[in-house]
Amino acid sequence: MIVSALEEFDGDLKGTYYPLDNMSKEDSDKLEADHFLFHSGKDNTMASGLERDWPSGRGIFHNEAKTFLCWINEEDELRIISMQPGSNIGEVFSRLAIAAAKIEEKANFVKNEHLGYVVSCPTNLGTGLRASVHIHLPKLGKDMKKFQEIATKYHVQIRGAHGEHTSTDDGIFDISNLRRLGRSEAQLVQDMYDGLKQMITAEKAM
Repeated sequence: MIVSALEEFDGDLKGTYYPLDNMSKEDSDKLEADHFLFHSGKDNTMASGLERDWPSGRGIFHNEAKTFLCWINEEDELRIISMQPGSNIGEVFSRLAIAAAKIEEKANFVKNEHLGYVVSCPTNLGTGLRASVHIHLPKLGKDMKKFQEIATKYHVQIRGAHGEHTSTDDGIFDISNLRRLGRSEAQLVQDMYDGLKQMITAEKAM
């Protein structure tokens, strides 16, 4: 159902679907180079049975500009990703919303009135949305107490730029909304925006 929806995308969203169980070495290398390819072998997903029948029923879609991706059956049934260089958050959010609505025309997302979207990781219950920006904050990064105070106040999370549980030595951080539950998608993007604005102000003042 998801693949059939993705194959109907046109305009800026038009792209290619790569199934994991029938992928050429050339496509695999290309997706690996772009950091788009996901792999099996994570302890938590193996222990919970999320990797059964690997790689059957799994794949990656991306548009020609590489600003929109879908991961099918990586950890959740579907992970929708919109991204681009620069600071135009509105464009990224708009692309995500348009694509999600198009997918939902063919496949309804399971939603619980109390818990929000039903997903694999409990921390993502609610909207299931993580809005993040990779940003260079070398001075603020040397004062983690001050950095964390801003993050706590604005409900954002500080990660290394290479993913969850990573550190950084180049001053580049991944800043994202911490809340998922009880807020709208727009409110969570606003959390990230407000937190980033204060972090930039603090960086410039140091």
